Amino acid sequence: MEVRSQPQPQDDTRRVMWIDADRVLYAGLLGKPSLRVLGAHVTYAGLDAPIELSLDGGPWRRLVLGTVGPYLPHQVRCEARRVGVILVEPELVAVEALPAWPTGDQSAAASAFVERLRSVCAHLGATSAPKFARFDFDTEIFGATLAHRVLDARILSVIDALKFDPCGQTSGQAYAQSVHLSLSRFVHLFKSEVGVPFRRYRSWRRARHLLYHANSDSSLVNIALAAGYPDSTHFSHSIRQAFGLTPRDILTGSRRLAVHAATHAS
Repeated sequence: MEVRSQPQPQDDTRRVMWIDADRVLYAGLLGKPSLRVLGAHVTYAGLDAPIELSLDGGPWRRLVLGTVGPYLPHQVRCEARRVGVILVEPELVAVEALPAWPTGDQSAAASAFVERLRSVCAHLGATSAPKFARFDFDTEIFGATLAHRVLDARILSVIDALKFDPCGQTSGQAYAQSVHLSLSRFVHLFKSEVGVPFRRYRSWRRARHLLYHANSDSSLVNIALAAGYPDSTHFSHSIRQAFGLTPRDILTGSRRLAVHAATHAS
């Protein structure tokens, strides 16, 4: 897709999200500056005004771009209603392949990245849904395909299964048996390869699945059940722990959001 610079709207009426199993591009409302713990590499961009970011209880920094590592508690706020958010799932991406914007970076490179992101979001906002399937995320956002990490084939097969069915009820024991490992060996190997415990990784994958339903008309109960949560209490707690917002907050703020899923796990 060719990205063309074009005038940016001054309001927040053009909100869009592109999502697949490994990447998310979001331009829309930020929500409350509550504590967030996302399981992805996160880049926040102030599309209409600088953002303010606090990492793990540290001081607030005002910046053009802010990056947060996976599972790092943080808070973010912005004077403007619309922000850009990029999520890159970490398990298959080499950390050194991702741009590392220093905290408080106001460089020309950071400003150029934000301008590029504005152009991409504006173009996608005016693009019909079928064309989203041909959106090359890494090239459009980062300018090149991000280098991959190499994982143990057994762990990789479990990750692929979780991506295909993030809301399933398959137990850790069953996944261990599927790759011919004992549960204790599987749990140890998974954490060694991925960097977080299996249960925490699966919890993030399940919470992340809500993004596919961000502008859904379904009831919260139905969404919770579809996502594999036993009840609305567990659902609300898990979502709030990850995103710093309740499921209702997310759905309310996404009513005018155009969601385009390149790969929709069911």
